[in-house]
Amino acid sequence: MTQRSTPSLAVTLTAVITVALLAAACLAQTPAPARKPAGPEGMITKRNLVYATVGDVELKLDLYLPPASDKRPQLVVWIHGGGWRSGSKDRCAWTWLTGHNYAVASVDYRLTDTAAFPAQIHDCKGAIRWLRAHAEEHGYDATRIGVIGISAGGHLVSLLGTSGDVKELEGDVGGNVDRSSRVQAVVDMSGPTDLFAMGTQRTAMNHTSPTSPESRLIGGPLLECEDKARAASPITYVTKDDPPFRIIHGEADPLIHPDQARALHAALEQVGVESTLDIIPKGGHVPKEYFDETRRDAMVKFFDEHLRGK
Repeated sequence: MTQRSTPSLAVTLTAVITVALLAAACLAQTPAPARKPAGPEGMITKRNLVYATVGDVELKLDLYLPPASDKRPQLVVWIHGGGWRSGSKDRCAWTWLTGHNYAVASVDYRLTDTAAFPAQIHDCKGAIRWLRAHAEEHGYDATRIGVIGISAGGHLVSLLGTSGDVKELEGDVGGNVDRSSRVQAVVDMSGPTDLFAMGTQRTAMNHTSPTSPESRLIGGPLLECEDKARAASPITYVTKDDPPFRIIHGEADPLIHPDQARALHAALEQVGVESTLDIIPKGGHVPKEYFDETRRDAMVKFFDEHLRGK
């Protein structure tokens, strides 16, 4: 009886683990309710500023500014995750940067139930241009802009970093086409960087499914749409004039293989772009270490160096 029961137990455990991983994946893509942003006393919050209108859809962002001071703060932009199909600007985890005299913008963009790629990067670039055009009005310095993103947001900020001179990905969302959408420092956490390669990397998610987040993003099954997958991949556009990157990824990420982070890091280094790779041992998709004091301090140092020249 022992010999007959062992396979059954293994199957049961496998099923339980699979369900748990899929549940975690669903939670990672589900927007949570808005929470009160963390920041210093006197932090100024400006919500739901419309940076563009596409058809009948208003695209909005939130601004968080440090308490009034004599020196205008540099700007850091947060792009939310959610598999490009969910998520919201309303839960910005980086408002604490206002305590270091940074302004923080949190941006919404069109999701895949509304539009396929390149709508998402067109929106993000439109937001960057709008933020530059309205810097004087809102009291921050947008000469040099840093960006942060996790998961799908990590993909989009990486694409902002590598596609600064790619006309096909610029778009004209929101106008302000006389302003630059280039960014000067990128923090990518758990972001996909080579979509086509995801189809051959084993994770708990079937990236090749027609209903996978990546397939929905590009408008067709991942491995059947190689050209579209490569056109949506940050690694495709790496050049020597890209901004510095700080890339962070969990070693045990069940959704996005850490080789995605390693590949982008290697590509950047190969052309001489500054890149720092931080693989978190045993870290999952969005591990708590992303928000620990060590990485907060490293993030401030990174932005201080590349946005303020310290």
